[in-house]
Amino acid sequence: MQTVFDAAVDATLIDAALAASVPESMWLDVPRPQFAPLAGEVTADLVVVGAGYTGLWAALHAAERQPGRRIVVVESDRVAWAASGRNGGFVEASLTHGLENGKSRWPNEIELLERLGMENLDGMQADIDRLGLDVDWQRTGMLTVATEPHQVTWLQDAAGAGEGHFLDEHAVREEVRSPTYRAGLFSPDTCAIVHPAKLALELARACVAAGVQIFEHTRATSLETPGSSVGVQTTAGRVTAQQAVLATNVFPSLLRRNRLHTVPVYDYVLATEPLTDEQLARIGWRHRQGVGDCANQFHYYRLSADNRIVWGGYDAVYHFGRKVKRHYEDRPQTYRRLAAHFFLTFPQLADVRFGYRWAGAIDTNTRFCAHWGLARGGRIAYVNGFTGLGVGASRFGADVCLDLLDGADTERTRLEMVRTKPMPFPPEPLASIGINAARWSLDRADHSAGHRNVLLRTLDALGLGFDS
Repeated sequence: MQTVFDAAVDATLIDAALAASVPESMWLDVPRPQFAPLAGEVTADLVVVGAGYTGLWAALHAAERQPGRRIVVVESDRVAWAASGRNGGFVEASLTHGLENGKSRWPNEIELLERLGMENLDGMQADIDRLGLDVDWQRTGMLTVATEPHQVTWLQDAAGAGEGHFLDEHAVREEVRSPTYRAGLFSPDTCAIVHPAKLALELARACVAAGVQIFEHTRATSLETPGSSVGVQTTAGRVTAQQAVLATNVFPSLLRRNRLHTVPVYDYVLATEPLTDEQLARIGWRHRQGVGDCANQFHYYRLSADNRIVWGGYDAVYHFGRKVKRHYEDRPQTYRRLAAHFFLTFPQLADVRFGYRWAGAIDTNTRFCAHWGLARGGRIAYVNGFTGLGVGASRFGADVCLDLLDGADTERTRLEMVRTKPMPFPPEPLASIGINAARWSLDRADHSAGHRNVLLRTLDALGLGFDS
């Protein structure tokens, strides 16, 4: 069977809409401070590898927990250049990539995980307010939409489980006008939207104000633990510290043991030019919620502060060899598919053009949410595997790393989710075969009224399944 997104769209419309788009992240088209590279050797109490959300939250909260502590952050490129400057800016409360994913893995902890997730989201908002971070924060809530008949039942069931307010076809189209919508689920408290690059850049500013040193263009190349210290060798010098947090996420870990636990999966995004008031009025969207549909291959979209529609998702592409490469971001067939799906969703915006197109790699593991660990006698903590929902969960992940380094017995460190690891991905070519077979199966499920084939049912039974 076909889905609503299989309908044909005029190729000339797609050509015109994409013609002037710039191949770079819209979010990074903002003023960015420059931090000098490391030169020579420095000593610190804590060294953080990676200046994305996880690393910056870890550095900031470590400085606040213990003022005067010497903290150094090393970054291979620039603050926010990778996932922190390329994502959709959805700040979800969920720590488990959704309630169903959490229930299937930690049924005895799910209520605690949900509470900790809400506390983390509220705490993030409080930090932003307290520190005066200019990040375009809006606590708008999340609108999940059904675009196929079988998805309506899913949303009704979710509403019955207390996950939000069910909206019938008329009600959901009153919120956002799309002929593809059959129903909706509105969760008012569990999601905020943010300017993702500004969030990282403002966190960096707050870190510096707290006494943290940040070094850009300083790639960590090796890790040593002589005596009681941690040595991080970089392309520009060396940092010797008492403890370390590894926040490299999608990039190869300095700990070889972790390199099979995550794979890079590429996500693609378009952003329109700013909509006029008249164009915006055609689709409503007065309450500016984040929106996502509930297929396995799903789209996510939201409004920016200047009323661009940021439109991403659907294709999630794994490339053989689990490498992160710049040329993987240039995928015309995916940008054309996204543009077609945009116009199917909003045919009343046929005069809208795209200003930007970009992509980024998501750090994915086999349980689809973060995992943690300690190494080298408890001197090194790490977290990986946020699988596309790390804007909010990275703050929680950073706090867990600090708790682990402190040897603290907390609600966070006692979690089974924190104490256990996901199953690693197999080496190539098995990883590529398995990942692409699962992706094909998820697409088939979307085209079969949600029915999962033998492969997906087997993965579910093994605890490796995914419910978006």
